[in-house]
Amino acid sequence: MTRAEPAGEAAQRFRVSFVCTGNICRSPMAEVVLRSLAERAGLEGCLAIESAATGDWHVGEQADQRTIDALARAGYDGSKHRARQFDPDDFPDIDLVVAFDRGQSRVLRNWARTTYDEHKVRLLLEFDPELSPLQDVPDPYYSDDATFDQVLGMIERSTSALFRQLAPALRQGLR
Repeated sequence: MTRAEPAGEAAQRFRVSFVCTGNICRSPMAEVVLRSLAERAGLEGCLAIESAATGDWHVGEQADQRTIDALARAGYDGSKHRARQFDPDDFPDIDLVVAFDRGQSRVLRNWARTTYDEHKVRLLLEFDPELSPLQDVPDPYYSDDATFDQVLGMIERSTSALFRQLAPALRQGLR
């Protein structure tokens, strides 16, 4: 979702925010993957998808080049991404906040001002029963291209599982 999107249009969509540490590796991957899934299913108008960081040190930067390259190898375009920090004031407007590890989940739950908003925070791997025991998607930042590809594979799989859960309600126009 772009910040310039009209408020009325965004309010009618199911809003998903993917949040990782710097918003340059994992969360941009998930944002691009979910957007692609929604577009292929003809449901892009039903979802507002964004990503953000718990930290502010990469705000305004592109995704890590290894993220962009891993996405490109898998057929996605991550070149337009710009990092931003999650704003706790957005909680009331977001339906689902997806974290990639337990540390990010704790930070986000601490930022939530209500119990209702706390319950919006979920770990990405929770959506895939086979990957959920791992709990955390590894941070590939200090790793090589192969690790970025492996992390993207985990994100694709879990994001696809998330989309399979959302799609029936989106198709029925429940949001």
